[in-house]
Amino acid sequence: MIDNNKGFNLRITLNDFELSYDDIGEGMVPIIFLHGYPFDKNMWQGQLDFLKESFRLIACDIRGFGQSKDEVSPLSIDKFANDLLLFMDKLSIEKAIICGLSMGGFIALNAIKRFPDRFVSLVLCDTQCIADSSEVKAKRYQIIKEIDIDGAEKFNEGFIKSVFCKDSFENKTELVDQLRNVVFANSEHIIKQGLVALAERFETCSSLNEISIPTLIICGREDEVTPLAQSEMMNASIDLAKLRVIENAGHVSNLEQPEIFNKHLLNFLKTLTCLNFDKVNGDKRMA
Repeated sequence: MIDNNKGFNLRITLNDFELSYDDIGEGMVPIIFLHGYPFDKNMWQGQLDFLKESFRLIACDIRGFGQSKDEVSPLSIDKFANDLLLFMDKLSIEKAIICGLSMGGFIALNAIKRFPDRFVSLVLCDTQCIADSSEVKAKRYQIIKEIDIDGAEKFNEGFIKSVFCKDSFENKTELVDQLRNVVFANSEHIIKQGLVALAERFETCSSLNEISIPTLIICGREDEVTPLAQSEMMNASIDLAKLRVIENAGHVSNLEQPEIFNKHLLNFLKTLTCLNFDKVNGDKRMA
């Protein structure tokens, strides 16, 4: 049965704010995509376009980002995970596959640690399980002070440069400009609150060995924000994990090398028994 309520830029009220999301495709078990900081759900458009004929795909604007406006609430990874579970309840999603990049991965790991029965598979992209060291935390709060004085432009520009590998930054200027526009669309309040959420997050490394669902870990080889060594450590700690490294990619590997990223993601999804993937019509639909 086709759900006529599906589409792009949908809205749903979750307690004190409205969450914006895309919901396309068909499938018994949806794949929920969570973006990184300080981006929005549009960073997953390449994956939605590629997979929409075979799966139900949901991409969310996390509270405060994109069209999920919230200029009042203090932000935290715990709050983002709570929003995710309430969102699933509102859409009557009992279980889901969760795919998170960077901050989205922090949220996914937080949610799986606290609500393990709600997820059947996990995809961690350019992320890590560690908490901020005292030095990194202090640096984030120093950045917040600088934004209070001088605005967010310097931070935003530096952050954009840090997430791309050198080749992408120099030769994929249209992509860099697109992401720059997304970052600069955030208010200074959200940029600062996002930094607080990152600084105050708890580690999830100690619970990795409790993850008993199939897990795909993807990392750009040149990721300097969440280095490959962190993905390798998570891969070694999760029994059912598979690690895929993407060459010529930094922290946003799904944007820098979308064809390779999509291939790894699709190959992983095809191994999941919960999806009943039907190898008909060139792997283009579900049974």
